[in-house]
Amino acid sequence: MLTYRKASIEDMDTLIRLRMDYLAEDRGALPEAAQSAVAAQLREYFPRHMGSGFVAWLAEADGGVAAVAFLAIAEMPANPSFITGKTGTVLNVLTYPQYRRQGVATQLIERLIEEGRAQKLSYIKLSATEAGKPLYEKLGFMAEQSHYTEMKLRLA
Repeated sequence: MLTYRKASIEDMDTLIRLRMDYLAEDRGALPEAAQSAVAAQLREYFPRHMGSGFVAWLAEADGGVAAVAFLAIAEMPANPSFITGKTGTVLNVLTYPQYRRQGVATQLIERLIEEGRAQKLSYIKLSATEAGKPLYEKLGFMAEQSHYTEMKLRLA
């Protein structure tokens, strides 16, 4: 039987492991130096942001984690596109293979959406894989069209 709960700072080691598992699945095996750098950043990030700017939901079964989803919250000056000034980004949606196609990720994303409503976010965004796209569309996420070109400058 699956149970769902919001992660706490006591789950930090588990959240780090889940982040590493997600990154390995998404990008392949990470070099040791990258793993160490990511883990070190997460050990600083989680205590600073857990509960104010970051939420993680866990699905647990058989004494372990079956799935996880993160919501990172940002606040910036409002404009008509984000009138509350607060937005969310879904990250790290990971369901281990034996729990896939059972509605687990749907349950986690619905909890993140409720969290977003409670925190008065203007919107929640995410980057969908082809496998995840139908789930997100079912929950109301839409591909975004914009007259802006998304760009970034790598600094590190």
